[in-house]
Amino acid sequence: MAVSTVYTAQSLNSTCSISTPSKSHLGFLHQKQVIFYTKLRSNRRSSSTSVITCSSADDEKTVVIGLAADSGCGKSTFMRRLTSVFGGAAEPPKGGNPDSNTLISDMTTVICLDDYHSLDRTGRKEKGVTALDPRANDFDLMYEQVKAIKEGIAVEKPIYNHVSGLLDPPELIKPPKILVIEGLHPMYDERVRELLDLSIYLDISNEVKFAWKIQRDMAERGHSLESIKASIEARKPDFDAYIDPQKQYADAVIEVLPTQLIPDDNEGKVLRVRLIMKEGVKNFNPVYLFDEGSTISWIPCGRKLTCSYPGIKFTYGPDTYFGNEVSVLEMDGQFDRLDELIYVESHLSNLSTKFYGEVTQQMLKHADFPGSNNGTGFFQTIVGLKIRDLYEQIVASRAAAPVQAAKA
Repeated sequence: MAVSTVYTAQSLNSTCSISTPSKSHLGFLHQKQVIFYTKLRSNRRSSSTSVITCSSADDEKTVVIGLAADSGCGKSTFMRRLTSVFGGAAEPPKGGNPDSNTLISDMTTVICLDDYHSLDRTGRKEKGVTALDPRANDFDLMYEQVKAIKEGIAVEKPIYNHVSGLLDPPELIKPPKILVIEGLHPMYDERVRELLDLSIYLDISNEVKFAWKIQRDMAERGHSLESIKASIEARKPDFDAYIDPQKQYADAVIEVLPTQLIPDDNEGKVLRVRLIMKEGVKNFNPVYLFDEGSTISWIPCGRKLTCSYPGIKFTYGPDTYFGNEVSVLEMDGQFDRLDELIYVESHLSNLSTKFYGEVTQQMLKHADFPGSNNGTGFFQTIVGLKIRDLYEQIVASRAAAPVQAAKA
């Protein structure tokens, strides 16, 4: 049985009127109206809708960040680094479904886009599609709910249960200051893409992805090596068709590759990581090494930075990426001592730090996180600081708008 939930004006901090639309099909949406979906799900799906017409103050709108990556590519670790930048640990909703994929901290809410699967595990098997296939996902619902949250309206978001493979009853998501939508398809649907204030793509090479997925799925989800290999092979065509193309829309890409410092390396323990930053993005200024716009190659190992074999090499310079002008900062190798990272940090500019050494402090705080000794953790931390800076710029511009309008 479907349940339709209506939130009062007091709970939404906005002025609202409620009506019932003549049609419940997605897409029948008028200006300043949000179609509100509440679903109780098992193997089958039903829904009812109400339309809440609201006017919300612009300064209350949620900032929305999109993070795209394939399964097992480090999204969860990135989210923990990001929420730490804003303060407060990210935790599942209190008193809710213990299998919820949502993480909530003081300022951020992270929702997993797996929750918008329209087919459960059995349904996908019956139809012969993977979770990467758009046909297995409800993009209409994703768009309507992300749009509602961005406008300050709470939603009842579905839950995809990774343990059972079923679609569980929904959970209440209240608008946070910052909403992060992470998963396979945050930039696939043009409507959702338009809602993003910043988009990020984690681009992991096949060799590195395989090693990471084995570690996570065998240790955390009890999968066998054979099933992991079969899953990767089955997913690859859909990944190439539907997930990988999204990186062309990203404002920042963290690309993880095998090292070039060790000839014919096949162990995959040392990584070469590239931070690709699009130029001209509002409220986002790319990081640079030494001299902005120059082409730099730097080997910092020596008296101020301890480096065991094969050492560390940084490069920086302008480039093009899917036809866009970008700046690229690359790190190949790994750190021996995180406390010495401040030497590298001191040579980087546009880091959006609040004080000298903040990047190093954040890295030391999470020294046990995966990737803390190489460019994955280093660049994830930097992007987290850039997101904080973007949020503060957006808030400041909203606060200044009425003052500027009064002067006009």
